Amino acid sequence: MHEQRDVVAIFAGGGTGGHLYPALSLAEALVELRPDVRPFFVGAARGLEARVLPERGVEHLLLPVRGITRGGGGNWAVLPALVRSLGQVRRLFRRLRPELVVVTGGYAGAPAGIVAVLRRVPLVLQEQNSLPGLTTRLLARWARQVHLAFPEAAERLPEVARSRVQTSGNPVRCEGPVDREAARRLFELPRDGQVVLMVGGSQGSEALNRLTIDAVRMVEAGHLHRPRELSLIWATGRGHLERVRDALGGSVPSWIRLRGYIDEMPAALAAADVAISRAGAMTTSEFLVWGLPMVLVPLPTAAADHQTQNAKALEAAGAATCLLEEGLSGQELWEAVEGLLADPVRLHAQRKAALARGRPDAARQIATALSTLLPSPEPERSTAEVHS
Repeated sequence: MHEQRDVVAIFAGGGTGGHLYPALSLAEALVELRPDVRPFFVGAARGLEARVLPERGVEHLLLPVRGITRGGGGNWAVLPALVRSLGQVRRLFRRLRPELVVVTGGYAGAPAGIVAVLRRVPLVLQEQNSLPGLTTRLLARWARQVHLAFPEAAERLPEVARSRVQTSGNPVRCEGPVDREAARRLFELPRDGQVVLMVGGSQGSEALNRLTIDAVRMVEAGHLHRPRELSLIWATGRGHLERVRDALGGSVPSWIRLRGYIDEMPAALAAADVAISRAGAMTTSEFLVWGLPMVLVPLPTAAADHQTQNAKALEAAGAATCLLEEGLSGQELWEAVEGLLADPVRLHAQRKAALARGRPDAARQIATALSTLLPSPEPERSTAEVHS
């Protein structure tokens, strides 16, 4: 009797959520298209995936691989950790015999990508940022497909890889249209007022919180203008919530909806007219899908300053305003937001530009491309064939 073997696809990437969650989304989309696919995740023992993958109950391998740190401290351990990781991945490949390897970036994805090249397993890269990471740049020349979220990233790749590039977008949450009025009712917001959404990432941003605190204080003191019925949905990050509340004097103004974390993010996106945010690739991709104009303050310490590159690319595309953190005041941040809200023509143009770059079907589009590299599914065999 012939036993059908699983089609194994390895998804490698992590270190941060910006690399891990795309891998999880792509695996889910691929399994929807090809239920015979068995996804297996490879990440770093030092990364976010060490917590998330066990929580999700998915098959995985965590490696001792380490990232290169800026300034060089501790980099002596990078090479030995990479060698050990490559050995573990080679053994994994011998055991699972994968048909496909998808690397979503970060140092955690490098070992699986290298072994895929050495063993001639089809390799696909998915790059979230406008400035491709080191792992993507090193592996691109051997990849069968390279999926980009930012078309600007193509020119940073080896020339030999550019013919295999597809601008597919980032696989982000797309729960479908949310009624704007219902979303505003959920947050107890005025039906017709303007709404600003401030998010600093899942953990929050101390710098953005500080700037917003300064702006709110000046608004309350009458030194800055707040349009009538303008409301602010403010996600501080759970660890910052009480400090922000205390900084506001313990009494949050009635026009502010203060949250440590927003569980109902699709509703918040539907309710908002403008977003204030860092410039992480996945966050900005979500704004693009929703057609939400953005005022971006990139994280200056991000690897290779890639957030600044993201923000400037979106500004050049007409979908965002980029403000650099150094020397930025709460007043300047507020005036940038208020000026955008006061200009309906500019606001509409940014919304249109955002929607033009949004890729709501990115996960399925990339999964469809991945499926072309897999062996054809084996036809189901009848009971008579099985027992013959």
